[in-house]
Amino acid sequence: MAITLPVAVDAMGGDFAPDEIIAGARRAREEHGIPVVLVGRSEELTDTGGLEVLPASEVIAMDADPGASVRKMKDSSLVRSAEAVRDGVASAMVSAGNTGATMASALLRMGRIRGVSRPAIATLLPTPGSTPTVLLDAGANAECSPEWLAQFGQMGAVFARDRLGVAEPRVALLSIGEEPGKGSPLVKEAHAALEAATWTDSTFIGNVEGRDLLTDEVDVVVTDGFTGNVALKTLEGSMRTLMTALLTSLGERPEAAAAAAELGPELDALYREFHPDTYGGAMLLGVKGVCIISHGSSRALAVENAVRVAAEMVEADMVGHLTTAVGSPASD
Repeated sequence: MAITLPVAVDAMGGDFAPDEIIAGARRAREEHGIPVVLVGRSEELTDTGGLEVLPASEVIAMDADPGASVRKMKDSSLVRSAEAVRDGVASAMVSAGNTGATMASALLRMGRIRGVSRPAIATLLPTPGSTPTVLLDAGANAECSPEWLAQFGQMGAVFARDRLGVAEPRVALLSIGEEPGKGSPLVKEAHAALEAATWTDSTFIGNVEGRDLLTDEVDVVVTDGFTGNVALKTLEGSMRTLMTALLTSLGERPEAAAAAAELGPELDALYREFHPDTYGGAMLLGVKGVCIISHGSSRALAVENAVRVAAEMVEADMVGHLTTAVGSPASD
């Protein structure tokens, strides 16, 4: 069933805002039939294709302090996007702006699911020939407790089912060895917490190493936000370097160039599979609303896909499923 409320898109967030953001939002509406409302400075939003605009006079810079900006800039496009979800004006929010401010806006305006210790960023890692791997936390919490990591695993399993259709997700802890006794004190304690956690239609399979992130050996990988963000950025940089080196080498000799032309469709498909724009963005799990965080360098394709993912998560009732899985009736 299609969503009825629009997806609120922060039109001012990102390196290529507002033009690329508007273009992606328009494509989401025109090609996928998803209702969208743009949030930002009306006078700067041109060629909207008739998309509704929710006015917001302030813009939180990419390098601004997240917490202070959200508290002071109450009429910013990020804050207004989160409030639109909170107030039932929008079904979800999407932003390619300041990641920390996006998280703060969602947390402070939408609120946290009761019982969730800390929200976490879940991102998809491409796995050639198989379903992507869910990595979390990818940057929301630099320091974590063992109990938080166990809860991240439970939320990640829900995300893998709703986002990827994995019936019984395999959850693992990122470490430097497969043995339970390997790793830092946090990792060792987290392993015990994950083993003791309650798993519904999912399984904790133990530790995995960095080399397992892009394999089909695991569906959800749990780690702290510092390690997760470093791993994510390392993989992004490695893939970019590898693809550049491959394309450069294929153009060095006429014979290689001819082979590259013949392999063009396969290389293009591989490039799309590994490019972050294909996945649209990461999802902030644990808040009372769907919040998709796109890469700061997102262009129209990434925004289009982010809006599509947001709509799919609303339709799947992701927040409801997270509430059932990890929520608590007790007050925080």
